[in-house]
Amino acid sequence: MPTMKPSALRAWLLATRPKTLLAGAVPVIVAASLASSEGHGTLWPACAALVGSLLIQIGTNLVNDLADFKRGVDGPDRLGPARATSEGWLSIRQVGAGAALCLGLAALIGVYIIAVGGWPLAVLGLVSLVCAVAYTAGPFPLAYVGLGDLFVLLFFGLGAVCGTYYLMCHQVSLAAVTAGLSLGALATAIIVVNNLRDRVGDAKADKRTLAVRFGPQVARWEYAFLVVLAYASVVLAVAVAWAPVGWLLCLTTCPLAYREVKAVWRKDGAALNPHLGRTAALETAFGATLALGSFA
Repeated sequence: MPTMKPSALRAWLLATRPKTLLAGAVPVIVAASLASSEGHGTLWPACAALVGSLLIQIGTNLVNDLADFKRGVDGPDRLGPARATSEGWLSIRQVGAGAALCLGLAALIGVYIIAVGGWPLAVLGLVSLVCAVAYTAGPFPLAYVGLGDLFVLLFFGLGAVCGTYYLMCHQVSLAAVTAGLSLGALATAIIVVNNLRDRVGDAKADKRTLAVRFGPQVARWEYAFLVVLAYASVVLAVAVAWAPVGWLLCLTTCPLAYREVKAVWRKDGAALNPHLGRTAALETAFGATLALGSFA
């Protein structure tokens, strides 16, 4: 069934994939909360990191929209939400320009971040911008060779948390690494749901995600492992005094995690669509408890 064409403004909004943007914001907020609870940093570096992270994620989403359309992934049998380029809501040129604008603005913000945080953040920023494009575009698209999961874990978890914490504290703590690993695991779980749902269409387009390479059951085990890893990392870090005791507040979100693991294990195809947003909501709730727990 054809999708009704939205207004130009709504088409751009949908192209940014707003339900996924918290995955870019939450790690920065947690890192800033941890640094602030320790008496480090000021508001402006944290705001710059947040805006820069969101711009990189939006840019990545737009490149993904464009690249998947060109490679034939977003065909008429797509199970997920409609995409702006494949539906004709936005032209290839418009989406490409939007991606370039977002990544260019992120680079400009990066100039300020580098001035405050130094060369380590210059390296992280440059690699992040390159990988934002290389995730689904270029001669070696990461998502098409099964490296998308690793990319998300590194950049939307460890990179975002540790980079923000370093910006504010000029060092990286074991607590920051723990938060980066936990939030990165939950962000990766969102991608696993997406890849599990799309594995049949991805296989036809030669998009060799882990779900395509190893099958649906391995993808479900990966999802469960990532969720357990998020909680186990925090509990272990608190037990050995790497992280604040208040972080154990994250255990209050375990019922949400159990519900999502059970649902992903039982459902398939388009029935998984709601669980993309719900896994993102789980990461948001988990991150909120870490942010609050940092001050406990």
